Amino acid sequence: MHSESGSYRGFFWFYFINEHVLRFLNLRYPRDYNTVPRIYFWLFHLLWLFPWSAYFPALFKFTYRGVDRASRARLMSLVWTGFILLFFTFSTTQEYYSMPCYPALALLLGSAIVKRDTGLRWGTKALAVTSSLAALTIITILWLVRGMPTPGDISQALNQNPDLYTLSLGHMADLTLHAFAYLRLPLVIAASGFAVGAAGAWLHEVPMRSLATMMVVFLHAARLALTVFDPYLSSRTIAEALLRQPPGQLIAGDQYYTFSSIFFYTNRKGLLLNGRVNNLEYGSYAPGAPADVFIGEDDLAKLWRNANRYFLVAEEPSIPRLERIVGKASLREVMRSGGKFLFTNR
Repeated sequence: MHSESGSYRGFFWFYFINEHVLRFLNLRYPRDYNTVPRIYFWLFHLLWLFPWSAYFPALFKFTYRGVDRASRARLMSLVWTGFILLFFTFSTTQEYYSMPCYPALALLLGSAIVKRDTGLRWGTKALAVTSSLAALTIITILWLVRGMPTPGDISQALNQNPDLYTLSLGHMADLTLHAFAYLRLPLVIAASGFAVGAAGAWLHEVPMRSLATMMVVFLHAARLALTVFDPYLSSRTIAEALLRQPPGQLIAGDQYYTFSSIFFYTNRKGLLLNGRVNNLEYGSYAPGAPADVFIGEDDLAKLWRNANRYFLVAEEPSIPRLERIVGKASLREVMRSGGKFLFTNR
């Protein structure tokens, strides 16, 4: 009941023991994951189900032991939610582990809203204050970044916190005030959405239309923000540049997941420099696994001096190490985008 580097015990052991039992016990190998504090694991539901989470207090006034169909459905939803949250409270937890209980919570919140209990008024007041503060905060950020230049892409304005990237929300810590200058349009749209929600919450007891509109508008703002983050989160532009180059062997200068979209968009095979890490490590020791895919630094140095053409993709922090391996002069830059670089040896 343990796992270590270099061992292979078959798919059943890997999937059921390592990925489920040992992960639950925080003994899974490789440990390429992290766990959020339990209090955050619970409180994040206020964020995930916003704005409707403001009506959670109304659930305490329900009857869950009645024999009518509504009471039985509420009891089922309560047990559904409670089992998932309690189960993962005692395991290693990521923020998204609670997602299977969202349908049950949505049923409970919808039931509370339909009942129109007096407790909803307090939730609506909380929404009015929260939405107003969110709109004012965004307006303040827009004022602070009004004169900031935005050269290149957003990656130039972000911090790097690799220790947090094992959490699904780890990249949130990368945001800086300067980064918001690249997000002016999404911020304007998000502020408009919060303003609509705040106005409805101040004027109505349960402003369903206003809150639904706020959700739709905010979702559109998030979609626009993702397009701004595309060079940073994706390697599509690097892949397009690679497709315009002469034929050559592709080498990923970091773990596969960092540049997985390059393999997807170019539909070509490649070599992985020091890539026997994280989720690829266990399968790499399986009988019949392609051993020639994984190369070390000595292999890279030999290949880079070869007469054949090679392309190397790497992130900015790893460039000094690559320069020591192959020589700074031989790293010929083809393009850079989102903090990622494409080099060639010819």
